[in-house]
Amino acid sequence: MKKGNPVALLPLVVFLALFLGAGIYFNIHGVDMAFYQLPAPVAAMVGIILAFIIGKGSMDEKMDTFVKGVGDSNIIIMCMVYLLAGAFSAVASAMGGVDSTVNFGLSVIPSSLILPGLFIIASFVSTAMGTSMGTIGAVAPIAVEMAIKAQLPVAVAVGAVVGGAMFGDNLSMISDTTIAATRTQGCEMKDKFIMNFKIALPAAILTIIIMIFTGMSGQIPADLEYNVIKIIPYIAVLVLALAGINVFLVLIIGIVLGGIIGLIDGSLTFISFAQTIYEGFTSMQEIFILSLLVGGLAALIAKDGGVDYLLHAITSRIKSTRGAEAGIGALVSVADICTANNTVAIVITGPMAKQIADENGVDPRRSASILDIFSCVWQGIIPYGAQLLLAGQLAQLSPLEIMPTLYYPYLLALAGILAILFGFPKAPVKK
Repeated sequence: MKKGNPVALLPLVVFLALFLGAGIYFNIHGVDMAFYQLPAPVAAMVGIILAFIIGKGSMDEKMDTFVKGVGDSNIIIMCMVYLLAGAFSAVASAMGGVDSTVNFGLSVIPSSLILPGLFIIASFVSTAMGTSMGTIGAVAPIAVEMAIKAQLPVAVAVGAVVGGAMFGDNLSMISDTTIAATRTQGCEMKDKFIMNFKIALPAAILTIIIMIFTGMSGQIPADLEYNVIKIIPYIAVLVLALAGINVFLVLIIGIVLGGIIGLIDGSLTFISFAQTIYEGFTSMQEIFILSLLVGGLAALIAKDGGVDYLLHAITSRIKSTRGAEAGIGALVSVADICTANNTVAIVITGPMAKQIADENGVDPRRSASILDIFSCVWQGIIPYGAQLLLAGQLAQLSPLEIMPTLYYPYLLALAGILAILFGFPKAPVKK
């Protein structure tokens, strides 16, 4: 393998340093959502400008390389899926699907199982919605209210919600992280889900067992309203995606189902349905733009030998397939700690992880799972990440108070490490 050029990595370092540095600065000054004050695409643009300045070749050659990176088929497909996923989430929420799903789940929970019940509800909602932030925003206020009424520690109840939210963020067919991981590694969402689920399930089961044996119970409000029909779009998306239907068709069906239900019950009109779809598109604006820019930046860095240098530095220490998987996990972990955004971490490290996987015999389904697992582990733990900041804000707690109650992310990290050490689960041979 070529040793590459370490100087070519400078634009990436500047991008990450600017993004992380701004977050630290605003955090020190007590600004809410400190690590989200400087938009990531703006920080990426600084890196891109630097790449043009220090890159080899004429301006036309560098622009051609950049545009080819932006227009890479995987990047474009990923961005289109982002748009449809945003539209589905917005439509399903607007017609009352989130409230019905949450309230239905709460209505069937025994009072002695409030904590595991909250974890399971958050897991299902997040898996269906594809967003941990949306799940925390929907379920955490209910968890806080229930904890107060039932005299349970609020931090423990909120920790259960955050854990469930990260379960779904990691596994959902329409999660940004799943989309990014599968597109960069070149595998099907269904195959990645099966591989990922086998690793995550033991962590989830152990989390539920721990919550059951804590012995905490309380009362659940009796006036929870829900409509089972409004849960159908979520179930349909899950079932169709697992059946291996094309993700574009799955999301379009989900959007249409949500729209039909909303039109029938009056929660949506034709105009508000169209407006909601567009709102869903715009909700994905930042990650859409960032994915395009990072695609172009990565192409510039690769052309000048930056990717070759980084891969040589990593692979020179890799002696086995197990070592390659550990390297991929470490790579995306560092990226998430630096960016405080699990999707961004996967978008940045995905192409490098793909090359490491290809050169060391790592099945793309495993590399996609490892990318998603370790990015979600850190995203659910770091106190300056959006998930804990939002949970803390809703519960009026410091994120540091919630951290000790995050059973699932810690157990998922353990499950991920053990999966690498013991090569479990084995990737089934495709027929």
